Amino acid sequence: MTDGVRLAARLWLPVSADHAPVPALLEFIPYRKRDLTRLRDESNHAVFAEAGYASIRVDMRGSGDSEGHMADMFTDAELDDAIRVIEWIAAQPWCDGHVGMFGQSWGGTASLLASCQAPPALKAIIACCATHNRFDDDIHHMGGCLLTDTIEWGAQLPAILASPPDPQTVGEGWRDLWMERLARLTFPLEKWISHEWRDDYWRRSSVTGTMHTISCPVLAVGGWADRYSNAVLSLVAGTGRDCWGIVGPWGHHYPFAGEPGPAMGFQQEAVRWWDHWLKGVDNGIDREPRLRIWRMEYQPPADRMAERRGDWIAEDSWPSSRIAPLVFALADGKLTGPPGGDSQPVGVPHDARVGLAGGDTGYFGRTGGLPLDQCADDALSLVFESDRLETPLDLLGETVLDLDVACDAPVATLALRLNDVPPEGGVARVVCAVRNLALDDEGVPFGTPERRRRCRIVFPGTAYRFRAGHRIRLALSASLWPQIWPSPDSAPVTIDAGKARLTLPQRTGDRKADASVSFPPPLEPDGESATTLAAPSISRDIGRDAASGRLTSGWTNTPARVRFCATGVTFGSRTRCDHSIVPGDNNSGHSRVEHRLTFHRDDWFVTVTSIAELRSTPTMFLPRGRLEVTENGDTVLVRTWSSDIPRTCS
Repeated sequence: MTDGVRLAARLWLPVSADHAPVPALLEFIPYRKRDLTRLRDESNHAVFAEAGYASIRVDMRGSGDSEGHMADMFTDAELDDAIRVIEWIAAQPWCDGHVGMFGQSWGGTASLLASCQAPPALKAIIACCATHNRFDDDIHHMGGCLLTDTIEWGAQLPAILASPPDPQTVGEGWRDLWMERLARLTFPLEKWISHEWRDDYWRRSSVTGTMHTISCPVLAVGGWADRYSNAVLSLVAGTGRDCWGIVGPWGHHYPFAGEPGPAMGFQQEAVRWWDHWLKGVDNGIDREPRLRIWRMEYQPPADRMAERRGDWIAEDSWPSSRIAPLVFALADGKLTGPPGGDSQPVGVPHDARVGLAGGDTGYFGRTGGLPLDQCADDALSLVFESDRLETPLDLLGETVLDLDVACDAPVATLALRLNDVPPEGGVARVVCAVRNLALDDEGVPFGTPERRRRCRIVFPGTAYRFRAGHRIRLALSASLWPQIWPSPDSAPVTIDAGKARLTLPQRTGDRKADASVSFPPPLEPDGESATTLAAPSISRDIGRDAASGRLTSGWTNTPARVRFCATGVTFGSRTRCDHSIVPGDNNSGHSRVEHRLTFHRDDWFVTVTSIAELRSTPTMFLPRGRLEVTENGDTVLVRTWSSDIPRTCS
């Protein structure tokens, strides 16, 4: 890098007789190429090399085998490194000067940010499960509410960055590099919590305001079970350039490993993309519909769905002229139309049990963590329900609720769920939104919060078909535990139902293009590069302490323990998450996440255990962290973090 720091990379090169330079592809992430994402990397990069590309996977500074220090996510130094890496790749003898960039989650977002800098060599990107808006559509906040997801990530990221470089690749200086990294390690959860609204900290690393500067064609890919999917519709609508979108039913994964299915052959579609934009092949990918989307439909709620019911649909442009607003009024527990207007003040219930049917608190739509039957949550909520639908109703886009809210407290929460009620069977959650009532529609604190506020709450985008005979249900509550952190108190929240308007994005018109959408099946993974020693599993539990009345919920996620044949390393990880709260006491909330990574080769055994916790008072957030690193049973490092962060608007 320009400051002398060296970054570690793994490079796949195509086999050719003449060794002619070829286009190159870059994946730039901090997720340890030697172990954490090794199998996933091999699933992508080897295929791209076979297709005639130099494909390179780089560990960001401060991670894996790379030198340097990472203080936070998406810093200026990280972006500078990305541009430098692109320039370095373009200058190599094996590269013809054309570079593509891709990634999933952090890597997809890094690709978007790099494209806004317009490096000349960068010709196209693929952004999978990326975020375009780090305040509203990231792991930290949603609708201005603090997500408990950020506590999980606050435990995981320090563990990843504290893990050792591999002595086999770094050489004799590996321990010095590791000790320097450990000495400079930070606890970024403190910073994420302290930025409570959409300030410059979040704007600087978002592309919402700079989409017009994206300098190359974009393929944006997302999944409906992953709340990051908002980026796809927003990018296609807002770039004003060559941008195409794919949204499937899966969670926060590359689509070849997508669950719920059907998964898709991501690598084959990516090769089509690269061939056109980096090699100039006229293969028709630039004539595909702007949006190819999996339209979901009712399925009995379950924590895991191997396959999601629905079908592929297409839109040639976005926004689409085929989306027509369908407006409902809220009156006497009904969704009615046309809208009325008579004032109907009604209280929104506050009950800490609402949210326990929400499924995985994690942002990622993990296997085994989908929303459950919403009946129990709905029974504790304010509910408005339509008559049975006489014909099917298709939605595509963002549902919007406009309403007047009254609350005596400066900070309060409103949680909204749009549900599908079948004639019989469990109630399915279609889409969910939350709103911190201390912030305006732009995510900025009100100058002087008034008791009555007009709000426009925009749900995440969705594609969904309500079948004939089903009902549409809108459920409102003043809490959603443990998905979001409780507001400082449970002051009553009242809405004026008579002045509220629920607008659904109804999809109408000719749909002939839908039948033409298809994708190749996923490629079979190479099972020879690693041995699975323990199968992945996830377990969940919900309880209540009889003496204190404290609600408890949690989960344990144990991914596969894997031995990599080429490196001789056995890698394992485990996450345990616990949430608890006493109903009626908003300041009794407690979340604790423990994340553990292990690395074992012959007589070398390293464990990294990271813990993040959060409590709060009416005026302070109280994050705590602990990191313990051992090598061969000896303690290498124990570090704790403790801070009291003023809470001003959340």
